[in-house]
Amino acid sequence: MCGIVAYLGHKEAYPILINGLRRLEYRGYDSAGVALMDGGELTIYKCQGKVSDLEAHVAGKSTKGTVGMGHTRWATHGPPNDINAHPHRATSGDIAIIHNGIIENYAAIKEELRHRGHRFRSDTDTEVLAHLIDDVQRTDGVDLAEAVRLALQSVVGAYAIVVLDRKSPDMLVAARKSSPLVIGIGDDGEHYLASDATPIVEHTRNVVYLEDGEIAVIDRAHGLRIRNIKNQVKTPFIQELEMHLEALEKGGYDHFMLKEIHEQPRSIRDSMRGRLNLATGEVVLGGIKDHEQRFVNAKRILILGCGTSWHAGLVGEYLFEELARIPVEVEYASEFRYRNPIVHEDDIVIAISQSGETADTLAAIELAKSRGATIFGICNVVGSSIARVTHAGSYTHAGPEIGVASTKAFTAQVTVLTLMALMIGQRKGALPASTFHGLLNELDAIPEKVQRVLAAESQIRSIADIYKDAANALYLGRGYSFPVALEGALKLKEISYIHAEGYPAAEMKHGPIALIDEEMPVIVIATKGASYEKVVSNIQEVKARKGKIIAIVTEGDRVVKDLADHTIEIPETADPLVPLLSVVPLQLLSYHIAVMRGCNVDQPRNLAKSVTVE
Repeated sequence: MCGIVAYLGHKEAYPILINGLRRLEYRGYDSAGVALMDGGELTIYKCQGKVSDLEAHVAGKSTKGTVGMGHTRWATHGPPNDINAHPHRATSGDIAIIHNGIIENYAAIKEELRHRGHRFRSDTDTEVLAHLIDDVQRTDGVDLAEAVRLALQSVVGAYAIVVLDRKSPDMLVAARKSSPLVIGIGDDGEHYLASDATPIVEHTRNVVYLEDGEIAVIDRAHGLRIRNIKNQVKTPFIQELEMHLEALEKGGYDHFMLKEIHEQPRSIRDSMRGRLNLATGEVVLGGIKDHEQRFVNAKRILILGCGTSWHAGLVGEYLFEELARIPVEVEYASEFRYRNPIVHEDDIVIAISQSGETADTLAAIELAKSRGATIFGICNVVGSSIARVTHAGSYTHAGPEIGVASTKAFTAQVTVLTLMALMIGQRKGALPASTFHGLLNELDAIPEKVQRVLAAESQIRSIADIYKDAANALYLGRGYSFPVALEGALKLKEISYIHAEGYPAAEMKHGPIALIDEEMPVIVIATKGASYEKVVSNIQEVKARKGKIIAIVTEGDRVVKDLADHTIEIPETADPLVPLLSVVPLQLLSYHIAVMRGCNVDQPRNLAKSVTVE
């Protein structure tokens, strides 16, 4: 949430900043702003709305300067408006700052600064930081970098910040704690700063990921220098980006979300590549290898996640319990540390996050780590915080996911969880050899089967047209399909703003059935499998109350087809792999309903891609 971009070099900063903000807009789009340094002149432009609104606001005005920073906001403190937009300035006018995160003790600092003569214009916690740095600089007579370091010692909370000082026109100072910052190192002394690598990849592939508690000073004379809040010098560790520019473009699709739905055959295959070997009949995940025995001996696995990642974790629960015979508990990361959870030293904790920066998940990891558990991360972003704080992990290789509503990340996460469960199940002898090899072959065939599901898009679009004006929707599934029902309902809520709920199909009789009438679409995952007959009974119960049934069925199904108002067929596969297929038509259904309702599919209201605050 919130996007940060900054530049210091020999080129005009403004075009680089604006393009970077466009790349980062998926992180927040309530308001946007830039600060430009031209010699000793510091100019700030900012306004409520999207990056396009900022461009219109700046049109015709001076944008000179080879040093600058930009920000796109997702509001936490104070409503979205021109005043609360970043960058923020101190009273003196010298210091300007952009910030991602939450300063928890900002109110106390603000009150103290008021007593010292500071006057505030906005409702934000960020403006308080600008004043604090300015106050320290003037009181202690120190330079900008030292003022930032000293000021941050008084701060409680999470932050990624970039600071400009009119008195130091050739310098950028940045710092992070629990919120990501990446530094790109270009040619001829150019440096780029951003919340993630998406604005940087078109300029350079050489990056440094700032660690918690580190402060970066970038200036023309000395380049990049890093020290920590304790004033210890750190050596920058330069890495090469694996991201490719074409992954950040829509590639002819109307929306990133649609592109990402259609990328799933590739992203699932990439998440299996080098891990599933049919020729040798093996599953090997390098991240598990050093901890394999701990997994095999585990008495319990805890899975942590938020939103879609939590739903992937629920699928993981079914996978590990069935295939590896290990008890699993799936926890909302946001609630985990607030109930004094019981964590044992022999527990395995699997933390799932697309971005690898989810604040609630990071906080839950730290708690579990302090109790001695082994922490395994599943995330999609190389160099992310979760990748760095876990004992081991696996990347999903889904590629950049720009659409705020997660699609390909879900199926990639489920793919990795499936590989893990198969690997551990085989190692501990919980899976018969025939079952293991059968599932390997079925899993290898999944990308092609997803492609076949995508071919039904025109049919799904027709169904969407019928139900686009629904006020409510109910999603039902049993077993492996229950988490998919939850995920389908979440997608509809996120991007179309239709109220939807997911339930285990059998629970419908325990309350939700009261909602069913001729206006209620009920989406049922009714694929062939262990619970098929029971789900058919649930469909009949809906039908008896005149509910409209949209059923996801196995190819060739006749029973449900005779009962449902609409059926969408998916290829037959083994029960544990059904979620990888059945979720795809639900993604497409949500997408087309949202488009028909005129919703902003890639940037739904009130949501941000990476939730980096608690």
